[in-house]
Amino acid sequence: MAQRVTVNDAAAGSKRTSRVRVAVRLRPYMDKQDEKGEGSCVRGLGPQKLEIINWRNATETLQYQFDVFHGEQTTQQEVFLTSVKPILPHILNGQNASVFAYGPTGAGKTHTMLGSQEQPGIIPRAVREVFYLVGAQEKEQDGWEYSVGMSYLEIYNEKVLDLLSPGSQDLPIREDKDRNILIPGLTHTALSSFTDFDTHFIPASLNRTTASTKLNKRSSRSHAILLLKVVKSQLGPPHRQQTGKLYLVDLAGSEDNRRTGNQGIRLKESGAINLSLFTLSKVVDALNAGAGSRVPYRDSKLTRLLQDSLGGSAHSVMITNIAPEYRYYFDTFSALNFAAKSKQIVNRPFVRETVVAPVIAPGKRAREEQEARGTCEPQNKKSKEGKKAEHPPSPPTQPHSSPDSSVLDRLIALEKIMMGSGERERLNLLKTVAQSRKEIQMLKEKQKELEDKAKMLNNQNVMIEKQSKDGLLFKTDLLPLQRKQSTAAKPRKQQAVVTPLQISQVQPLLQSVVVCKPSQSREKMKRIKSEICEGKENGGVDPPSSTDVNWESRLDTELLECSRKKILQTLNSGSLKELKSLQLIGDKKAKMIMGWREINGYFSEVEDLKKIEGITAKRFSSFIKANILSSMGK
Repeated sequence: MAQRVTVNDAAAGSKRTSRVRVAVRLRPYMDKQDEKGEGSCVRGLGPQKLEIINWRNATETLQYQFDVFHGEQTTQQEVFLTSVKPILPHILNGQNASVFAYGPTGAGKTHTMLGSQEQPGIIPRAVREVFYLVGAQEKEQDGWEYSVGMSYLEIYNEKVLDLLSPGSQDLPIREDKDRNILIPGLTHTALSSFTDFDTHFIPASLNRTTASTKLNKRSSRSHAILLLKVVKSQLGPPHRQQTGKLYLVDLAGSEDNRRTGNQGIRLKESGAINLSLFTLSKVVDALNAGAGSRVPYRDSKLTRLLQDSLGGSAHSVMITNIAPEYRYYFDTFSALNFAAKSKQIVNRPFVRETVVAPVIAPGKRAREEQEARGTCEPQNKKSKEGKKAEHPPSPPTQPHSSPDSSVLDRLIALEKIMMGSGERERLNLLKTVAQSRKEIQMLKEKQKELEDKAKMLNNQNVMIEKQSKDGLLFKTDLLPLQRKQSTAAKPRKQQAVVTPLQISQVQPLLQSVVVCKPSQSREKMKRIKSEICEGKENGGVDPPSSTDVNWESRLDTELLECSRKKILQTLNSGSLKELKSLQLIGDKKAKMIMGWREINGYFSEVEDLKKIEGITAKRFSSFIKANILSSMGK
């Protein structure tokens, strides 16, 4: 058994903060990809500054400043030493760190993270450096023991898949009581050296989903995340344990489907990638705006896993990869703006420490006390008297000189305490039972009173109904004199006298809707529509509800079909502004329709709108009715 107590410096009121460090890496210019030979649209101005041509005015440039700018000639080693190596020692001190590559597809993110055999990327260099730091600490023999392990996963079409265990199902993402992000069921492999890491990582990398597009022969179709976990355990008391994690993230690139030529499953993958990156941008905007708990981390699996890296408790580095060709101009421009926003995010790292206090095994004296607890008081007294008879009385000794006598005295005192507490509990229980019985009796009396009142009210209701029936027989004889213009049947109840008037007055208006044709004048159609919807006919009597009148069956079939086709055409090919012009469709619903259309293609029928989140059957019915009646007035 061991007692675990979690300790961290954040709980102690630490004010440490760490801003997200942003580095920008410019990929070398490729003549083959620049068919027009227009040259580069980006230029470095120093170790931290760069400029890009202003697309609104070609004679001007826009300048950006970041923590580091890596030009076209920067090597893999320089990127690692400048941007990544400084944050790795934090992992051995129980803190988290993360490095993720961001940028459009074809800008060199995977090369930066993985590299090649001749030019290793950040992932192999970072893992090798972690093992070097662990080895240096173990050589110092500072009384700590280290263990290293890894997990590797990808987010493909909003599914979390284990790359170390191919064929696995979608894994859930959870959060523990200390707000740490966990993935139950994810494979965790212990590592003893960098060679051991290579043995597991290379086959797992081949399991990652990739495909060929017009812009990239081996385009990443998923976000890949490598988790390196270092546990530091103290060998002596108080047996502290610190856990640090390193997240190495290779994000999939944002894609313009018009340039990549994506179709079918590639189009669906591209939609999921762009949606998760859009959510990542929303998270950054919310953090910069100081939204606090309203940051939309849960809107995608990617931002859920990066919750600790953006606005969380990790030392974070973002390497933004950009391409210099003019064909990538708007992708590069968007990536630079996102990087500029990200460098304003502030994290609050803290040490994750657990104190493991081992419980000492009970000695001989403690075992005797435990065994003696099973004996009762009379047996103890008999054994004591028997010992006195067998042995003559010994001279008086100091208190607690005999272990047996001290144990016996403590057991007797403990038994008296237990007997006393049991008696008190029994008396308290009896008081509780007596009070409960009294309350039950009071409830029974109150229930009897309520039953008597209910009988009296029932008898009164019977008398009232009888009187009302007699009065109704007299009033129904006078109904033809009062309502000469009504053609409805005689009412059975007195309260229904007005209802037939409402039905007879609205009915001619409904018939006029049936005979309406597109050739009728616009003014007449507007008048009919307003009479039905606003209830202004015949002195302002309320119109019948939608449940009372089947409005679709009363419209002209050709007009109804024409209106539905126009709505379907707008859903499939309308812009954001055109979608928002539809009745009951706001900005949020219009964006959701465009996102659904991006992933699943065109709507085959208007009823497919129910597949959009938040559009129920009732809301869809209101949508159809409002838009068809609106089209009648145009």
